[in-house]
Amino acid sequence: MKKSNQEAADKITFKNLRRLYFFALWTIAITIILSQVLVQYNLKQQLSDSKIINISGKQRMLSQKIVKEILILHYVSDTVPTKQISHLKSVLELWKTTQNALENGSDSLAFPKEKSETLRQLYADINPIFSSITGDTDLFLLNLKNKRNPADNQKLVQNILKNEGAFLSKMNKIVSQYDIEAHEKVTEQRKIEYWIFAFTLFVLLMEFFFIFKPTNKKIEKLIAKLLTSEKKALKLAYDTEIISEIKENSVKELKSLNYAMENTLLYCRIAPDGSIIYIGEKFAKLLNYTKFSSHKTFSQVLTTDEKEQLNMDRLISEKQRSGWQGEMNIINKEGQNIWLDLSMVPVTIKKEKSELLIICFNITERKKAQREVERLNIENSTEKINQQKIISSRIVENQENEQNRIAKEIHDGIGQMLTGLKFSLESINLDDKEKSAQKIDYLKKLSLDIIKGVRTATFNLMPPELSDHGIVSSLSKLTQELSKLTGKEILFYNKTDFSQRLDSLIEINIYRLTQEAINNAIKYAESSHIIVQLSHSQTLLSIIVDDNGKGFDITAVDKKRNSESGMGLLFMKERVQYINGRVFIKSIPGEGTRITFNIPI
Repeated sequence: MKKSNQEAADKITFKNLRRLYFFALWTIAITIILSQVLVQYNLKQQLSDSKIINISGKQRMLSQKIVKEILILHYVSDTVPTKQISHLKSVLELWKTTQNALENGSDSLAFPKEKSETLRQLYADINPIFSSITGDTDLFLLNLKNKRNPADNQKLVQNILKNEGAFLSKMNKIVSQYDIEAHEKVTEQRKIEYWIFAFTLFVLLMEFFFIFKPTNKKIEKLIAKLLTSEKKALKLAYDTEIISEIKENSVKELKSLNYAMENTLLYCRIAPDGSIIYIGEKFAKLLNYTKFSSHKTFSQVLTTDEKEQLNMDRLISEKQRSGWQGEMNIINKEGQNIWLDLSMVPVTIKKEKSELLIICFNITERKKAQREVERLNIENSTEKINQQKIISSRIVENQENEQNRIAKEIHDGIGQMLTGLKFSLESINLDDKEKSAQKIDYLKKLSLDIIKGVRTATFNLMPPELSDHGIVSSLSKLTQELSKLTGKEILFYNKTDFSQRLDSLIEINIYRLTQEAINNAIKYAESSHIIVQLSHSQTLLSIIVDDNGKGFDITAVDKKRNSESGMGLLFMKERVQYINGRVFIKSIPGEGTRITFNIPI
């Protein structure tokens, strides 16, 4: 009756543990799902906020572009170019549409209609200024279309310039307010994530104390009961012939279990004093345990190293009640190092008698693999660090060379011409009109040379074509300028009529990559004809630089990373990777080289 009550209590206990376990799993799953939902929602909000901030920033750029176009049409252009007026109208329309979407919301652009009171007030403050600029611009364009007297537009231009500064100031406040509100959202989300994380840790802690720990105790008791039942069965088998058949069946089952354990597990049973009660066959083979070793303790059989023996004896003495688990490095009789994942489980046989069940796993191969991985990681890290040092030093060297080249150009070219201009101005004698006229003509020519020199220097630093008109126009200008300067035939083809503007960082990197490829063809390949081809698809922009130079062995250059040519190719690869692109280099000695840049758009 007592045994039946105990079994019923055990069933209830396991049933409660199972319920708690499922409850904990569901709680963790719900918290993880909730956390992911909040994270995704927050990411979506952040993307929307970043897009709004970006568009708000572009509004300032568009307003400046409109003012620039108006000034050019009013003060610079002698005629009224239809193309430039059309471009101004399109920019103005885009400016109006975007401002309306920012202020009133837009489903297509995913701009929210609801705004904070601060943003409403800021948009209310900027709206009169915006309306004034758009109205004056429309009237300005109407006057140009009707070809009225330019003096009629003078007041409109002055009013637009006056409102432009106020618009930029107000727009800066709007962008700053968007940034503050986005930061507040992120801070709030971070607090919620911390609470969810704390709750998940609390659930895991409760699961450990109320599920895993009680389950571990139940398993220990179950192992003790199984060992006790085994001894009782062996004793009863000698007392009666009736139980012999049951014993035989039990022995067969135990043999099957023992065979499985002997051939799969490294295990043994030891006494609290360290003496071996039983050792598995597979474990005995690993440790070379024989009958002649039966007088030795477990630590003496486990390893030949005295320090490890003392450490094992100490663990058995200290952990015989609480158990222990960890990794251990042993040395067998052949002097081989063996790594074991060893677990020491205390087992109570009787009230005052206990044993230790030792279960091991041979992890030597895993340790070897870990050490090999660590070695390879160290080698790769060292190589990358050395390579990065070389790249950094070359970048600094190139920067110094470029600065020296620009300084020399200014000193030797522009500086000398300015000095000549100064002396020529000082030497003009207004009394001698004929010589004065000759010197003035000479000064005009010298001034043009100085302007050309300044333009060449600024072009090498940052071509204005790139920021004003985009990559296609800047590459066309680059090939024309280099062709004039070097006397070589350098041609540019826009095969697919690409006219899209890209991010400024991507455009400047594409420009520098193409410039580097052309300069390499001129400097190293000694080519006379260079062709630059640009084409694109929906997702990819491709630039191909072909030359008819002497070519080179790509494998040999890759091995000589410290050489100037090898570092040049490495810089190109590093730069194109910076914008998520790829570079392909094909060169045949004596025939020429083709370099292809593929950049996602």
